[in-house]
Amino acid sequence: MAKTVLLPLLADGNFHSGQDLAKAIGVSRTAVWKQLAALEQLGVEVESVKGRGYRIPGGLDLLQELAVRGNLNQRANTLIGEFALHEVIDSTNAEIMRRLELGEAGGLVCTAEQQTAGRGRRGRQWVSPYGRNLYVSLAWEFTQGAAALEGLSLAVGVAVAQALASCGLPGVQLKWPNDVLYGGAKLGGILLEMVGDAAGVCHVVVGVGLNVNMPSGSAGEIDQIWTDVSTMAGADCPGRNVLLAALLNELLPLVADYETTGFSVWREHWQSRDAYYGQSVILSAGSNVQAGVAQGVDERGALLLDTAAGRQVIYGGEVSLRRTE
Repeated sequence: MAKTVLLPLLADGNFHSGQDLAKAIGVSRTAVWKQLAALEQLGVEVESVKGRGYRIPGGLDLLQELAVRGNLNQRANTLIGEFALHEVIDSTNAEIMRRLELGEAGGLVCTAEQQTAGRGRRGRQWVSPYGRNLYVSLAWEFTQGAAALEGLSLAVGVAVAQALASCGLPGVQLKWPNDVLYGGAKLGGILLEMVGDAAGVCHVVVGVGLNVNMPSGSAGEIDQIWTDVSTMAGADCPGRNVLLAALLNELLPLVADYETTGFSVWREHWQSRDAYYGQSVILSAGSNVQAGVAQGVDERGALLLDTAAGRQVIYGGEVSLRRTE
């Protein structure tokens, strides 16, 4: 069922009678009931009250391409390629990877109302309820191979923080190497993947997941302390279209310029938002566990960890970082 049929009618959060819905979309009442059942299968809560009709409690802020493009700045407008907006998809990163394999060019942006197989780092599931958060991926071509991409995931974190600040939401912190935090709780995450020649021309897929208005029914699937933009902002929560445009306003220039700038211009910005600087931490990489004090990152984006054996320089990979309990 396309979201353009029934969801926009219910997205305002008000009650609509079954008769009015049937008349508006030109179908029978039975067809309306079937579509309402399909919405519930997507995880969208639909409330039914006898004599009043149906509603989505709190409404839904649906993504719209024109609304996103209308909030892009001039630079982002010149850099963006195709804007692919899906209702439901397995993973925005996976979709861009597929498109790249078919010869798509850089600048492609993919977003969705819901992911059925959203991924975080280390193969973890990314909880992706319908129409509540942001899941966005973009592709960019690089010509100097993986060596030119050092620190990119950290720079993306800074860009996310700057995008939120531009929407009146300061105070975001970053956790090495890929987490976006607010008040010590996870607000978002970053997943980078590469297609092509690690020593030459390649495409990088930059994926960002951002909790915007996480429903309580989905929260039980999250295995760590979390927060969302609506909790940060309260009644002044910006819309998802505004937030998505703000992210693209930061991310597109970042990837376009990164081979020239490298991580050096982003390092101090990242350090100023480092949630774990000067704190005792435990770093786990498989069976290897190290304890030490986090001392920020070097000019290549590697974690600096002061341990009993001296300073260690950690270059990412499948690692987990947490505070010492």
